[in-house]
Amino acid sequence: MTTEPSVADRLVALFDHLDVRRAHVASQIVGDMAGLAAAHPERLGGIVCVTPVRLDPAPFATVAERMLLIAGEYGPTFETVSRAAARLPGARRVMLDGYEAEGWADTAADRTAELVEAMTGFLAGHTADAPKAGGEGEHAGITYRIEGSGPALILLPFFLAASQWAPARPELAKRFTVITIGGRHVGGMAMLEDRAAAPSYRLMFRGLVEAMAPRPGEAILDVGCGAGSLDRQLARLVPNPITAIDPNTFLQGEAAALAAAEGLADRIDFRPGNAEALPFPDASFGCVFSVTVLEECDADKALAEMIRVTKPGGRIAVAVRATDLPQWWNLDIPDAIRRKVDPTPRSVGPRGVADASLYRRMRRAGLGDLVSYPALITLDRPDGPIWRYREDHVLSLLSAEELAIWHAARDKAASEGTLLGAHALHCCIGAKLG
Repeated sequence: MTTEPSVADRLVALFDHLDVRRAHVASQIVGDMAGLAAAHPERLGGIVCVTPVRLDPAPFATVAERMLLIAGEYGPTFETVSRAAARLPGARRVMLDGYEAEGWADTAADRTAELVEAMTGFLAGHTADAPKAGGEGEHAGITYRIEGSGPALILLPFFLAASQWAPARPELAKRFTVITIGGRHVGGMAMLEDRAAAPSYRLMFRGLVEAMAPRPGEAILDVGCGAGSLDRQLARLVPNPITAIDPNTFLQGEAAALAAAEGLADRIDFRPGNAEALPFPDASFGCVFSVTVLEECDADKALAEMIRVTKPGGRIAVAVRATDLPQWWNLDIPDAIRRKVDPTPRSVGPRGVADASLYRRMRRAGLGDLVSYPALITLDRPDGPIWRYREDHVLSLLSAEELAIWHAARDKAASEGTLLGAHALHCCIGAKLG
């Protein structure tokens, strides 16, 4: 059985390919840097964590003095960074005044000057090598683009930020050799791909498709396609034409590349588009679906738009995260720890929906023949990025004594083959009347 290389293995291979012994690194998804920090600390110069919503401090304990933690003044990133800083006393913190950053925050666009200033000032106190090569390419499954000159600065992808690093790159490239990386193995792409590959997630999506019941020839729209993972699954389930939109042009490009690599380029039309103002005429599609998108936007406006572009009699399917239902870890842990780890992390916009009110909203929007139900998503690949993302939040909540209990229970479950976690989604399918 072939073992898939870890993110750390891929990054080390990329460093070697670019002849960089030591580099600065920056990411929102801190787990992408954790393996390097734990196993290859000598390869890291400065380490910048930009508005992280999940952060397990343990892998960074020996390199804390090289860490810069950037957070919003309030909201989930403030809480995450505050907890991490208490366990990483050598790390430096920067708060962005008046800023609340959710998991999809576009920080490099929202606070460009402050981000660049904080990063350049901090990284000036740490050393990194200057690469001897330039240009762009792919190595070890990671794509890269090199610009600028000076010490190497690896920019790993944000999760869902529409602009990614683009607004900050020109200024950073004046001081660093900026190496912007991508591909299916890092950032939000890795998490979306890993999530969509989980058997229970595939079953959840197949259930949505069966409930929508696309008729022969009906056009289907995916609102908020992300990595295009579900669109590729859909293309293998039905022969219908598929259009997939997302406001994130970075994810669109990555999604199109994966579809082409799997021979599906002519089956899926990836386009830019916003859920609150869909770029299509009325009654354009027979079926419309959206999976874990309405948490991040004006949900009622998005539903109205989805109904507008659906033909009379067409079906609309929506799934959102269920923050009103507990997550679950199949571990033998004390009740005191379970009370800490069972609540589902909140990551919902002010007009978003991530609870059972989805069902009422879809009825209120005018949809009929509703089919509503919660679906349980089970994760059983603890070396995968989506598991790490969810467990990193749990680990940040526990004391040193509780961490020891957690890891012992985790090791026991792994040895017994019963290690898994689960969380719920709310799913609803309805028909456009008329």
